[in-house]
Amino acid sequence: MKFRKKPVVVEAWQWIWSEGGVQGQVPDWIAESACLIEYKLTGASPHILIWIPEGNMNVSPDDWIIKGVKGELYLCKSDIFAETYEPVEEADDE
Repeated sequence: MKFRKKPVVVEAWQWIWSEGGVQGQVPDWIAESACLIEYKLTGASPHILIWIPEGNMNVSPDDWIIKGVKGELYLCKSDIFAETYEPVEEADDE
Protein backbone atom coordinates (compact mmCIF):
# COMPACT_ATOMS: atom_id res chain seq x y z
CA MET A 1 0.00 0.00 0.00
CA LYS A 2 1.28 3.50 -0.83
CA PHE A 3 0.52 6.81 0.83
CA ARG A 4 0.93 10.45 -0.11
CA LYS A 5 1.89 13.01 2.49
CA LYS A 6 -0.92 15.49 3.10
CA PRO A 7 -0.12 18.96 1.84
CA VAL A 8 0.59 21.13 4.85
CA VAL A 9 1.79 24.72 4.83
CA VAL A 10 4.63 25.23 7.33
CA GLU A 11 6.65 28.17 8.52
CA ALA A 12 10.39 27.84 7.90
CA TRP A 13 13.49 29.97 8.35
CA GLN A 14 16.94 29.44 6.83
CA TRP A 15 20.02 30.45 8.78
CA ILE A 16 22.09 32.40 6.25
CA TRP A 17 25.51 33.33 7.61
CA SER A 18 28.09 35.72 6.23
CA GLU A 19 31.14 37.51 7.58
CA GLY A 20 28.88 40.28 8.88
CA GLY A 21 26.72 37.86 10.84
CA VAL A 22 23.32 36.32 10.33
CA GLN A 23 21.26 37.67 7.44
CA GLY A 24 17.78 38.58 8.53
CA GLN A 25 16.28 38.16 11.96
CA VAL A 26 15.35 35.02 13.84
CA PRO A 27 11.53 34.90 13.62
CA ASP A 28 9.49 35.24 16.81
CA TRP A 29 8.10 31.69 16.43
CA ILE A 30 11.66 30.38 16.87
CA ALA A 31 12.87 32.91 19.45
CA GLU A 32 9.79 32.29 21.61
CA SER A 33 9.65 28.53 21.12
CA ALA A 34 10.03 26.24 24.10
CA CYS A 35 12.12 24.09 21.72
CA LEU A 36 14.84 26.73 21.39
CA ILE A 37 17.61 25.88 23.83
CA GLU A 38 20.03 28.69 23.00
CA TYR A 39 21.24 30.86 20.21
CA LYS A 40 24.14 33.21 19.77
CA LEU A 41 24.46 34.80 16.36
CA THR A 42 27.38 37.12 16.98
CA GLY A 43 31.04 36.68 17.80
CA ALA A 44 33.53 33.97 16.92
CA SER A 45 31.33 30.93 17.48
CA PRO A 46 27.74 31.60 16.42
CA HIS A 47 25.37 28.72 17.07
CA ILE A 48 21.75 27.72 17.37
CA LEU A 49 20.75 24.74 19.49
CA ILE A 50 17.19 23.44 19.33
CA TRP A 51 15.34 20.53 20.84
CA ILE A 52 13.59 18.33 18.29
CA PRO A 53 11.68 15.10 18.92
CA GLU A 54 14.86 13.14 18.16
CA GLY A 55 16.96 15.12 20.69
CA ASN A 56 19.11 18.26 20.81
CA MET A 57 20.36 19.45 17.43
CA ASN A 58 22.96 22.03 16.47
CA VAL A 59 21.74 24.11 13.55
CA SER A 60 24.42 24.88 10.97
CA PRO A 61 24.49 27.82 8.59
CA ASP A 62 22.27 27.13 5.54
CA ASP A 63 20.07 24.73 7.54
CA TRP A 64 16.35 25.36 7.75
CA ILE A 65 14.30 25.35 10.95
CA ILE A 66 10.72 24.25 10.32
CA LYS A 67 7.76 24.78 12.62
CA GLY A 68 5.63 21.64 12.72
CA VAL A 69 1.85 21.49 12.88
CA LYS A 70 1.92 21.28 16.71
CA GLY A 71 4.51 24.04 17.17
CA GLU A 72 7.45 21.66 17.38
CA LEU A 73 10.70 22.53 15.60
CA TYR A 74 12.51 20.41 13.04
CA LEU A 75 15.89 20.77 11.41
CA CYS A 76 16.22 20.30 7.65
CA LYS A 77 19.35 20.46 5.49
CA SER A 78 19.03 22.91 2.59
CA ASP A 79 19.25 20.30 -0.19
CA ILE A 80 16.46 18.20 1.35
CA PHE A 81 14.38 21.32 1.97
CA ALA A 82 14.69 22.33 -1.70
CA GLU A 83 13.47 18.88 -2.82
CA THR A 84 10.60 18.74 -0.32
CA TYR A 85 9.17 22.26 -0.04
CA GLU A 86 8.14 25.05 -2.38
CA PRO A 87 7.07 28.61 -1.57
CA VAL A 88 3.35 29.35 -1.28
CA GLU A 89 1.47 32.54 -1.96
CA GLU A 90 0.64 34.50 1.19
CA ALA A 91 -3.09 33.94 0.62
CA ASP A 92 -2.49 30.14 0.72
CA ASP A 93 -1.13 30.06 4.29
CA GLU A 94 -4.35 30.95 6.11
